[in-house]
Amino acid sequence: MPAESTPEPAIPGDPGNSTPSRAKGRRRKTRSTRSKALLVTAWTAAGVVVLGGTGAGYLYFKLNGNLKNVDINQALGSERPTKVDNGSENILVLGSDSRSGGNKKLGGGTDDGSARSDTAMIVHVYKGHKKASVVSIPRDTLIERPSCVDAEGTRHDAASGVMFNSAYSTGGAACAVKTVESVTGIRMDHYLEVDFSGFQKLIDDLGGVTVTTTKDIKDPESHLNLTAGSHELNGKQALGLVRTRHGVGDGSDLGRIQLQQAFMKALVDQVKHIGILSSPKKLYDLADTATKTVTTDSDIGTVADLASFASGLKGISSSHMTMVTMPVQYDSADANRVLVDKDKAALVWKALKDDRPIPKAATKGTATGTAKGVVSPG
Repeated sequence: MPAESTPEPAIPGDPGNSTPSRAKGRRRKTRSTRSKALLVTAWTAAGVVVLGGTGAGYLYFKLNGNLKNVDINQALGSERPTKVDNGSENILVLGSDSRSGGNKKLGGGTDDGSARSDTAMIVHVYKGHKKASVVSIPRDTLIERPSCVDAEGTRHDAASGVMFNSAYSTGGAACAVKTVESVTGIRMDHYLEVDFSGFQKLIDDLGGVTVTTTKDIKDPESHLNLTAGSHELNGKQALGLVRTRHGVGDGSDLGRIQLQQAFMKALVDQVKHIGILSSPKKLYDLADTATKTVTTDSDIGTVADLASFASGLKGISSSHMTMVTMPVQYDSADANRVLVDKDKAALVWKALKDDRPIPKAATKGTATGTAKGVVSPG
């Protein structure tokens, strides 16, 4: 849905590095990485509730015109896992990395007309919406991709032994959701997608995010250079942190996921305490950026629906978020790929279906990165 071309409304108010070690065979030697931390849109979009309550109808329709959505239900039809009616919700959160427009400048690389989903998280919100579990899916996981129909009605054949992130580049949001549901056996109730340029601007609109690093992080590919210590990251630095995989740890995608999860916790806590409601202009800027940044499923495809959805999540603090990576093992045939540890992954999916905590046994002994503890909330 295109943004309206009307003028912006007037809003009151003023506005030393160390070389990291890398485990042999655990890093990709080509292609720069482009992942980004997500979920901030859900919390900041909750501020739209206040805008809607002011009676500023023009602002409501202006923000509503920013939103883009995909009718996942129509694209996937009835061949989906049964919805579990126990008060919980499952949300697939993706980061798209189209090389077009502003994203090319931010992410580097070639504008080949394609887009990938280098970041994928299943967010399970437990009954009562006070706790959540987040399961990150490594983009390099080799999977059986099911046949699917994209949002334009084009059918794509199934494929065997392909990378997880090929689902999005093949058939967009609908095929990504279909693949996640096939791998997990769990129905995704909602879909959220964020891109490069929107993520960076959203962090800047928030005024930055404070984190503490225990090691120096230097990665020319993601334009990041941080010494150990406390930092208030601007949008560009935050984007670099959640993209980097060569700046710290073993250079693997699994290590990058650990950095993303730590940053997301810092981000959630900062959003909860930033006091955005004291400034009408800041609130509008955040709402405007969030609605331009996010693509959703059609069930939360209006400002009112998105705000209601986000309002139900804003009570979840980082201390009540469990973050894990889908259980995987390195592929013996290719150290740059991982395979689903099906027995342990089954423990994760059963816990989410039953709306119960993920057991520690589910991730014990699985492949993991070496960046845990490098980043923490400031």
